Amino acid sequence: MLYKEWLTIWLENYVQSTKQRTLTRYTEIIEQHVKPALGNYDISEITPYILQRFVTSLLKSGNIRTGGALSPNSVNSIITVLQSTFKTAHAIGLTSENASNKIIRPKQREKQIECLSLSEQKSIEAHILSSCKPKLSGILLCLYTGLRIGELLALEWTDLDLSRGDIEISKTCYYGKDKNGLFRRITDSPKTHSSIRTVPLPKQLIPYFRDLKRSSASDYVISNGKEPISVRSYQRTFAALLQKLGISHRGFHALRHTFATRALECGMDVKTLSELLGHRSSTVTLNRYVHSMTEHKKAMMNKLGKLLLV
Repeated sequence: MLYKEWLTIWLENYVQSTKQRTLTRYTEIIEQHVKPALGNYDISEITPYILQRFVTSLLKSGNIRTGGALSPNSVNSIITVLQSTFKTAHAIGLTSENASNKIIRPKQREKQIECLSLSEQKSIEAHILSSCKPKLSGILLCLYTGLRIGELLALEWTDLDLSRGDIEISKTCYYGKDKNGLFRRITDSPKTHSSIRTVPLPKQLIPYFRDLKRSSASDYVISNGKEPISVRSYQRTFAALLQKLGISHRGFHALRHTFATRALECGMDVKTLSELLGHRSSTVTLNRYVHSMTEHKKAMMNKLGKLLLV
């Protein structure tokens, strides 16, 4: 069987039950990268060397827009698809071995954690609290809950229990292709089970959001009138706010990193922070915020050092 034939079978029978976003991404990877390079091989003829040569070519000239190199992160996403297709093929007896097990993955660079300084955070908060623009409230909410932007924009007022001060996170939204191949706003369950969680709302913000709810004409917490806001539109709103306040540009995800950094600075334990962020495990949190934790430990030790009678 040609590998491209197996790829079609794999997508239709082994990926269809996954989230639409995952199916769309896997289909794009297969159509743009895997089929052109490997599709005409018989699946039983594809060796570890052929796969490794393909990976090397991606790292040198795999970017279909520029002809240049693909990032290690992008290449690793393609390898993940390759390994899944070969694992299934081997499991059902199409191949005598799983050639993809011997692929050497490129090392990924850890993304630098960007967060706001305390003075920058206070400047943003002061502007939002004095503003007459309700949609800016989502920025404030992310600073004190660590929500992802998709989780924030999928929030409906029914997800907020303002009497208890809890937020139920059970869905996310993004702009992508639906089952018919049309681009639109899609609301789905979070990517992982750990992302479904309850996040406490600081009691100081409850009156603020209670007032917003009274004046809201939308089912969504963050909206333009009655209509929900797209991810890209809200990212632009945040960028414009930073520019207006003279704060250097950060991605929207910096709000989540800022929440995590402030939480550690306040002495929150890693397990609690991990659960609030919806990470799969505390290890993910440890690895991602090790620098912040190191700085926090230094600060605590310096405070302890002041007790020395020297």
